[in-house]
Amino acid sequence: YLKTQAEMATLFADLPEALENTSEIARRCSVRSVTRDPILPSFSNEGRSEIEELKIQAKEGLEGRLKAAGKLYAERETYFERLDFELGVIERMGFPGYFLIVSDFIKWAKEQDIPVGPGRGSGAGSLVAWSLLITDLDPLPYDLLFERFLNPDRVSMPDFDVDFCMDNRDRVIDYVTQKYGRPYVGQIVTYNTMAAKGVVRDVSRIMGHGYGFGDRIAKLIPATPGATLAEAVETVPELKKAYAEEEDTKAALDLALELEGITRGVGVHAGGVVIAPDPLMSYTPLYCDPDGSGVRTQFDMKDLEALGLVKFDFLGLKTLTVIEEAVQTIKQRTGQQLDMLALPLDDQLTYRKIT
Repeated sequence: YLKTQAEMATLFADLPEALENTSEIARRCSVRSVTRDPILPSFSNEGRSEIEELKIQAKEGLEGRLKAAGKLYAERETYFERLDFELGVIERMGFPGYFLIVSDFIKWAKEQDIPVGPGRGSGAGSLVAWSLLITDLDPLPYDLLFERFLNPDRVSMPDFDVDFCMDNRDRVIDYVTQKYGRPYVGQIVTYNTMAAKGVVRDVSRIMGHGYGFGDRIAKLIPATPGATLAEAVETVPELKKAYAEEEDTKAALDLALELEGITRGVGVHAGGVVIAPDPLMSYTPLYCDPDGSGVRTQFDMKDLEALGLVKFDFLGLKTLTVIEEAVQTIKQRTGQQLDMLALPLDDQLTYRKIT
């Protein structure tokens, strides 16, 4: 147990400076919350500023897209007016570096024949993203709004959810790590807490009850997301009755109620990678596996956002892996190279087969 202040004073009566040192260490360990605007590593090329580089790449990319498309949905002027509008918003909000960084690692992945998702979420409404090969969807034919992704009236970081083939996702993270430097790149920690059902089973086991005892109680707790043990004891009649009438159940639940929500271990964010302009240790404590691998931040995603560090999503999608295997199988059996992005969206035979 933790000794009281009086017990510690008695224990160290012959060494009072030891007690004074604990107070001094505590004062030095105080943490003050720091909040910043978003900060990104610099992305420059041939001496150009980030916005200059973004404009050059976006306009060249749009020219390439329109040339490849052949038949255009709208006039060229309409496309370039939309592009200039988006570039203006990106410049005013200070996010040209974000687009350049995301575009860079997606282009690298495609050059390495790593399957990349065509884009999803509000990011698919950006013509700049389409021009930079971040997405593969022309937003104009579908009236997709850029303002859903970036809006000066609702200041927030842009956030592209980028899907990679599950088997090759780590290769893209390795590329980013090598490009920006290992001290500058890390994955993000997650904290696993003792949830309602799990804490009941753990407490029951530690108290010496059989598996069936804890399992019976746990199954009475609603499986709805965010359900708490305290709410379950009040709202589930059978659980409320067991708590009132069964001594062993009450003892287990009382202990579980005290432990619920406590962090029990750490994990790693499914897709989040943070890239900093300075070594990560300048902003956040770091955590790694016992063998020194798996470096990640000790601050979680929300704390990193408050610090101004920007999260990039590298999501591993099994669907992309399966599609790529199917494309390769078709090539081996028929000799035909299937281009998934060229498949028509209005093929009547396909619709008849799936209906």
